Amino acid sequence: MSDTLALTIAELATVTAFTGLPDNVLEWLLAHGERRDLDEGGSIAQPGDAAVYLMAILKGGIQFYTLQNGTREPRFRVEKSQVTGVLPYSRLRIINGLGLAAGHTVLYLLHRDHFPALEQVSPELIQRLVALMSDRARDEARGQERDDKLRALGKLSAGLAHELNNPAAAIARASQALADRAAIKPQLLQKLIEQCPNPQALCAFTALAVPMLKSATSPLQLSPMQRSEREDELADWLTDQGVPDGYQLAPGLLETGLTADILATAAKVLPMSARPAAFAWLECQQSTMQLIRDVQEAGSRISKLVADVKTYSHMDRAGGFELLDVTAGLDSTLNMVGFELRQKNVHLTRDYAPGLPQIRGQVSSLNQVWTNLIDNAIYALPAQGGELTLRTRVEGAFVRVFLIDNGAGIPGDVLPHIFEPFYTTKQAGAGSGLGLDIAQRIIRQHDGRLEASSRPGHTEFCAWLPIAVPLG
Repeated sequence: MSDTLALTIAELATVTAFTGLPDNVLEWLLAHGERRDLDEGGSIAQPGDAAVYLMAILKGGIQFYTLQNGTREPRFRVEKSQVTGVLPYSRLRIINGLGLAAGHTVLYLLHRDHFPALEQVSPELIQRLVALMSDRARDEARGQERDDKLRALGKLSAGLAHELNNPAAAIARASQALADRAAIKPQLLQKLIEQCPNPQALCAFTALAVPMLKSATSPLQLSPMQRSEREDELADWLTDQGVPDGYQLAPGLLETGLTADILATAAKVLPMSARPAAFAWLECQQSTMQLIRDVQEAGSRISKLVADVKTYSHMDRAGGFELLDVTAGLDSTLNMVGFELRQKNVHLTRDYAPGLPQIRGQVSSLNQVWTNLIDNAIYALPAQGGELTLRTRVEGAFVRVFLIDNGAGIPGDVLPHIFEPFYTTKQAGAGSGLGLDIAQRIIRQHDGRLEASSRPGHTEFCAWLPIAVPLG
């Protein structure tokens, strides 16, 4: 970066914000500013630099990047005749991004120390620059809000993928096992009939065995050691009955609640020679039924997740205000972030007041509030021993929703600023500082308010939402 030829009034006049200004104003700008030339890729701004210059692009352009995890991602580009950098009344003090020259670039720079004098020289230019700053802030807010929503969607999608993976994998495993058992069942049935051709004995075996299983459809609640002992006992009993592969059959029979006592009652109606084939067929039959129940349970889990997504996203209803159950929205949000809660071993407490009255609101908007608050709490919680409490109470004409965590707390000098847009204490790339600002605006749109208090080990957010007044 180097100083080169002096600028001219004609060059300054090519900048949109300077167009039509009197010559005396342009001469003042020439006298108090400076020219900078940059080659392709030259640096004009580094993260952490003090933000001190208004920059007007006379030639070329500047590409700005954000740095995340050692990589740079394009953020926005400023072209010839545009103004960037610090503007009058801007609170920008530190540059967060990386700015590099796009081609050979010529800049006009004006130090922010000259802004008070510029206001005296040209109030009109100050007004133009302030309007430009407002437009830039609005565009930045929209972009950051969109990025926050996409970031939240990415987190929820990742969590939902993990939640769906378990039941989907269970269905895949059970389906393969069912296919294997379906392939061998004809052979087992043939052997059973060959060894026990007496139809009455077969009917008695089926009548005695299957109804008894129905009273014990769930696996026995045993410790691993107890289960191993029971399997050994059952395998020994099967061996005594002449079953050569008793240790292979015992786990499947025990899984469906069949014990030696139950099987002994059924075995009395069978000749000794038929018992190996009979118990092999029974284990296959009962394991098949258990696998079907596993598939049904996994399918129900997927259906529940889909229902939670619909509740959370409000995708099956109109977007207007309607009567809502606050706890339903809280629960659907918790289900969406369940993977993150388990990842951090968070102890979750739901302390919901009974008979909570309905409110009038937008499901998707309020769920965005709960997502932001819960996500912040998870971020603040320790790796072990984290506690999160969701509490609802009625106070006067309001439903109060509390989100309480036992994290380190919000420092006293930070707490007054947490609802300010773009204010964040998270690392670069972890948040835009708009989450709480968005949450506050949504609650205000519902004629409520959002409050926060904090001390070490106890941070509490409370949303006040008016109870729905009956229409008509």
